[in-house]
Amino acid sequence: MTVRTTRRAFLSAATMMAAAVAATACGSPQDTASGGGDSAAPVKVGLVYAQSGPLASYGKQYIEGLKAGFDYATNGTGKVGDRKIEITEVDDAGDPAKAVSAAKDLIGKGYKIIGGSSSSGVALQVAPIAAQNKVLFISGPAATDAITGANKYTFRSGRQSYQDVVTAKSFIGDAAGKKVVVFAQEGAFGDANEAAVKAVIGGAGATVSSVRAPASATEFTPFASQIKAAKPDLIFVAWAGATAPAMWQTLDQQGVLSSTQVVTGLDLRASWPTFGTAGSKISFLAHYFDGASSTDAAKAAAAKIPGGTVDLFHPDGFNAAQMIVRAVQEGGGDDVDKMIAALEGWSFDGVKGKMTIRPEDHALLQPMYQAKLSGSGTAFTATAEKTLTGDETAPPVTQMKG
Repeated sequence: MTVRTTRRAFLSAATMMAAAVAATACGSPQDTASGGGDSAAPVKVGLVYAQSGPLASYGKQYIEGLKAGFDYATNGTGKVGDRKIEITEVDDAGDPAKAVSAAKDLIGKGYKIIGGSSSSGVALQVAPIAAQNKVLFISGPAATDAITGANKYTFRSGRQSYQDVVTAKSFIGDAAGKKVVVFAQEGAFGDANEAAVKAVIGGAGATVSSVRAPASATEFTPFASQIKAAKPDLIFVAWAGATAPAMWQTLDQQGVLSSTQVVTGLDLRASWPTFGTAGSKISFLAHYFDGASSTDAAKAAAAKIPGGTVDLFHPDGFNAAQMIVRAVQEGGGDDVDKMIAALEGWSFDGVKGKMTIRPEDHALLQPMYQAKLSGSGTAFTATAEKTLTGDETAPPVTQMKG
């Protein structure tokens, strides 16, 4: 487990103190407050995420987005009131056991704010730890729906599987009487996607079945054969990690992509060339890609992120920074109940546009995109064909579990 500690400062602009808004208000990320008290002690924030392992690329974008978001949310000043933010980064390598150990260690050292979780399996293990110890947990790219409503201490800075599936459903219109196959890896991420497809598309009248592959699988021909044999009207593919290129190549070679409509999430920009000729045969739902929005936050992110290209999970880190700054402004980094109250119902202008934290279950309502991929070789371009609003992609309200 790798621990990396840096010191950063976050200061609210004094001229905007009067613009502090109630938790249910809509405001700019620079809307500021006094910092929750007179204490000048540092606010400790622990970030437990994948720096290594199969989701390391997701973690890299998360932390780059978070650093850009902190700069934006504090107008580049680096402080909230008089308090510095002490950030400790811990590598969980996508392993829930390592993440739980790291979270407990940080909490034992006095940390009241934990962020991160590139993996759904990790997030589901860290959320109960946050509730047991009464600390604020802001999950990152982890997409499992189970994070929403997990407990009052748990929030999310990314999208959830239900929002992906609602976007996928928008491609097919009337689902009544259609056959849908979910092709996904075994594990929490696959479970969440299968459940969401059954709830959303199955609930609209489609018959939903699944083909699941072990996360360790490297040979996909048998799975392609199972999918073709089902003769579906739609295939929903939910996949994460380094095996995606081999999986897509196999589906294309086995004729799956040309046999029916295939919908999947648009992955990291670096993965686009691996689609090859398959890219033009796929309908993409998109959480984010560079150019999907032109918000002030998107422009600020592009100015600070290395290379200037805002990719899939940069908004998740950026959102997390905005949420942490908001929490510290109102709760001082010490009063967890005040930090929770500050986030519940808060609307803010993020990279994607208007983001709203639903108070009932902490779902993060946000825009989603239909996208088209074009190009060849290593030069691919994604374009947004339709933007769905946060209301259009909102998941059903979940009863808070704790």
